[in-house]
Amino acid sequence: MIHRHLTVLEDYTTVATVLVEQLHPHSDPRGFLIEPLEGPALAAQKNVHAAWTFRGAVRGNHYHVRGTEAVTVFGPALARYRDESGVHDVRVPKGELYRFTIPPGIEHAFGASGPEPMLLIGFNTEAHDPMAPNVVPVQLLDGSEL
Repeated sequence: MIHRHLTVLEDYTTVATVLVEQLHPHSDPRGFLIEPLEGPALAAQKNVHAAWTFRGAVRGNHYHVRGTEAVTVFGPALARYRDESGVHDVRVPKGELYRFTIPPGIEHAFGASGPEPMLLIGFNTEAHDPMAPNVVPVQLLDGSEL
């Protein structure tokens, strides 16, 4: 797997401080099973959310002031993030599963790029608190780019 501006290291990729991993779910005739996070990474989470997103719609378009977000994406999808080295696009093909670990301050967005919906499962090390928002909106990805 090679992505623009990304360096491939076996089954995972690192750029600056963003980790992009292609996951390999267990599958059998019934379907597939995933563990979006395992062990110590799961124990550190204080928020979990899921989003079923229809073609042409975008989730994210923000960055977090605090907390690391881990997002598992079931494609088809276009993931975009901006770090110190610039803007990076990662295409998640239909039926494939990628996990993005995104530290605070990194802008990110996920767009449903195919006729099938995109599934996101997100975790954050910070609890959701509507009285102290942790999200700063940005315009990184537009549905017309999908």
